[in-house]
Amino acid sequence: MTPKELIFATLRHEATPRAPWVPFAGVHSGILTGADAAQVLTDEDTLVKALLEVNRLYKPDGQPVVFDLQLEAEILGCDLVWSKDGPPSVSSHPLADTMTVPCLCTLPTADQGRLPLVLNAMRRMKKEVGETTALYGLICGPFTLASHLRGNDLFMDMYDDEDYVAQLLHYCTECGKRMADLFIEAGMDVIAVVDPLVSQISSSHFEDFLSEPYTDLFSHIREKGVFSSFFVCGDATRNIEVMCQTGPDSISVDENVDIIAAKAVTDKYNVAIGGNIPLTSIMLHGTQQDNMKYVVDLLAKLPEYRNFIVAPGCDMPYAVPVENAIGAAQAVLETESVRKMVENYVSATFDIDVQLPDYEHLEKPLVEVCTLDSTSCAACTYMMGAACVAKEQFGDAIDMVEYKFTEKENIARFQKMGVKSLPSIYINGQLKFASIIPSKEELEQAIRDVL
Repeated sequence: MTPKELIFATLRHEATPRAPWVPFAGVHSGILTGADAAQVLTDEDTLVKALLEVNRLYKPDGQPVVFDLQLEAEILGCDLVWSKDGPPSVSSHPLADTMTVPCLCTLPTADQGRLPLVLNAMRRMKKEVGETTALYGLICGPFTLASHLRGNDLFMDMYDDEDYVAQLLHYCTECGKRMADLFIEAGMDVIAVVDPLVSQISSSHFEDFLSEPYTDLFSHIREKGVFSSFFVCGDATRNIEVMCQTGPDSISVDENVDIIAAKAVTDKYNVAIGGNIPLTSIMLHGTQQDNMKYVVDLLAKLPEYRNFIVAPGCDMPYAVPVENAIGAAQAVLETESVRKMVENYVSATFDIDVQLPDYEHLEKPLVEVCTLDSTSCAACTYMMGAACVAKEQFGDAIDMVEYKFTEKENIARFQKMGVKSLPSIYINGQLKFASIIPSKEELEQAIRDVL
């Protein structure tokens, strides 16, 4: 069985001799060749060279070609802020001041934006490794794309104008179909619909607004003869079941989700599940042994190798040490020998002395936004955006700070604070919003309550 066949068997829900391995090495691929994130996402040759190094070093069964949820947004008029160590983030929203829905004639075409370089890279990767490696084409999910276009107001629109939200989501779903078609034509075996903001809404809102669009989108992908994946970042626990009901072949979740408990749900619907090696505490700041041990301990919890894919919880941080990703790969490919290697290994803790604010004696309210990184995580971007709007409203009457989980000190900080989910907002040390992006009114009221 080739690596590609192993992925296909898993997505057909068959038992396999081992779990497949899909390293989501998006911008991280650049570190293998000395390229920064922006170079990887804007130059075809740089991208392909980096992807081939991922394939050589990490020995993936499946591999994404590009992990950039801003491809569609850029084409549709959003401005981007670029980074050397992360994917770009959206900085403007074309529909922020107008409740209109773009015409279907504006759907992306193969010659727009950065699509020519992405599609060419896909074709080249198909030729180079497509016989043995399952290639993933990642598209921006309808809800996150709608948020890119509309901004944070989308969350209030869900209460104030349901018809408008439904129309905008229909447009974004058609955009997803168009992108899927282009990627399938370029040779992609799996279309992964990546929608981080799904974790930021309730299951009832999912059913009201997203069940129909997603069922339609996954049906379209299946009719094209390829596999699908529903990729959600953040604490998507409450939405695992409604996600399964839309008919994907698999879902992927990050470290905010108890993946073994989630697998009990996905197994009911015969949907494969992938994840969820922690991105920062293990992959970025851990040791090679930490990565090995996490993977073998995770695999030990499975009764059989069926409907399960080992993967990072989301797009790997750019600076993940190469040896850490190799360690994770080795743990998947040589599980028993690695298990013996690390059976007596004890991970070091983040023994950093972090001083929390004296919340009882603050001069003014303190809003603490706990994120993975608001410059690279879409859900964190919009949570931070909500906090920034509140800061503009209250000005010097409040203090606001963002703590990024990508920084080692903040891992210790979050442990001391008891942070369970990202992104979250704390006010005066008290958790107010966890994996739910508040409306402008909700956050302002929470602040007024402590003023």
